Amino acid sequence: MKFVSWNVNGLRACLKKNFMQTFQNLDADIFAVQETRMVEGQVILDFENYSQYWNSAEKKGYSGTAIFTRIQPRSFNYGIGIREHDSEGRVITLGFSDFYFVNVYTPNSRKLERLDYRMTWENAFREYVKELDAVKPVVICGDLNVAHNEIDLKNPASNRNSAGFTNEERGKFDELLRAGFTDTFRYFYPDKPDAYTWWSNFQRSRERNIGWRIDYFLVSNRIIEKVSAAGIEPKIFGSDHCPVTLEFNP
Repeated sequence: MKFVSWNVNGLRACLKKNFMQTFQNLDADIFAVQETRMVEGQVILDFENYSQYWNSAEKKGYSGTAIFTRIQPRSFNYGIGIREHDSEGRVITLGFSDFYFVNVYTPNSRKLERLDYRMTWENAFREYVKELDAVKPVVICGDLNVAHNEIDLKNPASNRNSAGFTNEERGKFDELLRAGFTDTFRYFYPDKPDAYTWWSNFQRSRERNIGWRIDYFLVSNRIIEKVSAAGIEPKIFGSDHCPVTLEFNP
């Protein structure tokens, strides 16, 4: 199976930047997107042989997630079951026979204005996926809005207290991994530098590869041997993020 995850930074905008061609070229069994900024039906997306699952924010033009899958799930769920966290359309879970697939768009702490809320979210999301993991293994993908270690961003020293690289956010990522999950990209490439998934739109950051790795595929530790590849697609444009991929043999 091939999985793709991509923060499209507004799906309607991305559709004008060859999203459909990218979708076809990547040929994923499950294609998860974050930051859709729309509701289902605002544009007609005709993906032959794919089922569509949408979780949109109550606030128009904000946040939102979607999954397009040609593998029929046995179940689906929107959110994590906590009203405080479920109004922004940040989580979709599909249940398959051997695993759960979770698409997540973690809240940005926004210049640390939302850091306290982010900490509450992190604890709730971790408990949610732990409960899933107690039933069967979990594949988590999405924009987790954190660069875990110094190798995961170009300028760690100057970003020490920036949103997405605070000790608090990095610590919560540590806690998520300790709860029983593996960062698949670092599993295959523990020392690979300059591997980023997001670049600022300013100062030719993408052209100069001054970026951050904040988009991930995580899997339950006990199924890491079923992952055959994990990748980043920096040559694919259309968003300020690029897609990340996973090849999985359940």
